[in-house]
Amino acid sequence: MSRKNLLNLIQVDAGTPLKGATSDNTLVGQVATTMREEKARQARADEIERRLAAGQSVIELDAALVEPSFVSDRMPGEIDGLVASIRDQGQQVPILVRPHPEASGRYQVAFGHRRLRALKALGLPVKTVVRALSDEQLVIAQGQENNERQDLSYIEKARFAQRLRERFARDVITAAMSIDKTELSRMLSIVDAIPAELIEAIGPAPGIGRRSWQEVSDLLEKTDPAAALQRLRTDEMQERPSQDRFKALLAALKPKNAASRAPDVLTTSSGRQLGHVRQSASKIEIILDRKDAADFAAFLLTDAIALFEEHRATINATEDT
Repeated sequence: MSRKNLLNLIQVDAGTPLKGATSDNTLVGQVATTMREEKARQARADEIERRLAAGQSVIELDAALVEPSFVSDRMPGEIDGLVASIRDQGQQVPILVRPHPEASGRYQVAFGHRRLRALKALGLPVKTVVRALSDEQLVIAQGQENNERQDLSYIEKARFAQRLRERFARDVITAAMSIDKTELSRMLSIVDAIPAELIEAIGPAPGIGRRSWQEVSDLLEKTDPAAALQRLRTDEMQERPSQDRFKALLAALKPKNAASRAPDVLTTSSGRQLGHVRQSASKIEIILDRKDAADFAAFLLTDAIALFEEHRATINATEDT
């Protein structure tokens, strides 16, 4: 099958994100909408696989003969729910495999890795559709199916892109992941900046998006990654859910705010209080009392620029003499 035909076969429109809730009723409605959209995404992902299986023979293989894709896309995670579902209902949708390019009699998964793991755990054969796929076709099918299911976390997708980069051109990666070159560059810059051992110690961190990972990447430039890794590998941290490990690391990396300086009181020589002055390393704020300094505040608002330019002119005249 050509790459174009494969893309046409598995391309599905993405859902529309929800806007923020403005009331309890709106929130309930949006939660319901989110659940419906998630079910719809799941249905579309299943439909991808059913369409791939259409007109093809579904055969059962010994799960021991089936190997994962040559490009890993997932970090270790629990599959207890999937194991229970397959135990109770059986395997509802076949997985897509290709004949192994280097081992006769064996097969390699394009998609369906979690189902394969669950079936191996149960000691059951795996229902498959076998197709001859090139390396490019396999990773495009693998990436597109994962993208539609939306069950890979951001960092898993970024690491998948990083692994694909070792073997494929960027146009293949963007096609596989349904992203543009700009987003691909962002993903790669983040995952390249964070040590692999640190990412693995955090785990997949579901629900943690690009901005938060970018923040960790930026903060690691100012600290020792080895210290962060040591913190993450403690038993107490590893017992936490992956996303909680991420949040704890982010909090630890952020610089501690110095005690805020109390604002200075702005007073006249006669002792009249006009307002307050707040100073930090980057700015000075003058806060005037509307009651006691209304006229002066109006004067500043009107003539502040003129006063600044007059002050600069005085300095320049002094420097020229």
